[in-house]
Amino acid sequence: MKLTMQVKLLPTAEQAASLLKTMEQFNAACDTLAAIAFSNKCANKVELQKIAYHGIRADFGLSAQMTVRAIAKVVEVYKRDKSIQPSFRPHGAIVYDERILSWKGSDRVSVLTVDGREIMPWVAGAYQHARLDRVRGQADLIYRDGQFFLYVTIDVGDVPPGDPTEYLGVDLGRKNIAADNDGETFSGAHIANLRNRHARLRRKLQKKGTKSAKRLLKRRRAKESRFARDVNHRISKAIVRKAKDTGRGIALEDLKGIRARTTVRRSQRRAHHSWSFHQLRAFLTYKAAMEGVPLVCVDPRNTSRECPCCGMIDKRNRPDRDTFRCIQCGHAGPADTTAAVNISRRGSRHAAERRAA
Repeated sequence: MKLTMQVKLLPTAEQAASLLKTMEQFNAACDTLAAIAFSNKCANKVELQKIAYHGIRADFGLSAQMTVRAIAKVVEVYKRDKSIQPSFRPHGAIVYDERILSWKGSDRVSVLTVDGREIMPWVAGAYQHARLDRVRGQADLIYRDGQFFLYVTIDVGDVPPGDPTEYLGVDLGRKNIAADNDGETFSGAHIANLRNRHARLRRKLQKKGTKSAKRLLKRRRAKESRFARDVNHRISKAIVRKAKDTGRGIALEDLKGIRARTTVRRSQRRAHHSWSFHQLRAFLTYKAAMEGVPLVCVDPRNTSRECPCCGMIDKRNRPDRDTFRCIQCGHAGPADTTAAVNISRRGSRHAAERRAA
């Protein structure tokens, strides 16, 4: 199993200028390669290299391997849609491999630039340092907000998944980010309050329109997403830990396309479209795989309307957003927990059917 690890580079002013120059030359070469690929209708790396390799090296001063990486990047993008000619931002990412980037001890990295090799320090947390020996394959050099980062691929190994008979059902939502069938809920109130506060501040700064207001907007633009990402990391870690400790798998609803399937009032649109359920599911997926906890996605239809006691399905079972009360048998409880119970049972049935097959 492979994951992506972020480390921050600390180049000197001269090294930073050299990295920026390399990015600009590399992406300018990609633009030229894209024009050649588009005009020749060529989406094959070997064929494009035969056509353009020597000209790109001569015109842009790239090394042999960096030219090869530029060709690979262009072909990868062009293959997605051959009806348009790709274009590349001047400071777009550069893909490095082992031939043009190497790690020097625990705090230095050697990076190839158009001005030659540059050895520069990097910093990261204890998590990244502990996994440096697992670096595999390529690394992407990213320039963001005046800083340079390396996104490195690491191999964390494969943990054989277990074969549990029971599954921890997890209902994902906006008011409660997650709720499981044990009755534990992870409230989204703090994220909602933060997003409302940021929205008010954005409106105020955008209305003001001064240079200082624009600078403040730029500094704060990623603060909300970083906070939500941290919350999703903590929630997913807690859910996976509980499932592992109790010998259960994890069952989730398959919410793919939910924004296209559902409609909300105008006042709820911002909250609806900023709901990061896909990120939480991605975190749960890879954390569960690392711990050997199987994860299944089940059909989400009627999970919040079905009574777990008698099986009655009716929208009147939900008199309001937070309450479930069966109109047939009288079973009542928190709506999110009830939905998680149904998800748990569907996950267990899914596992039983898989074993039977």
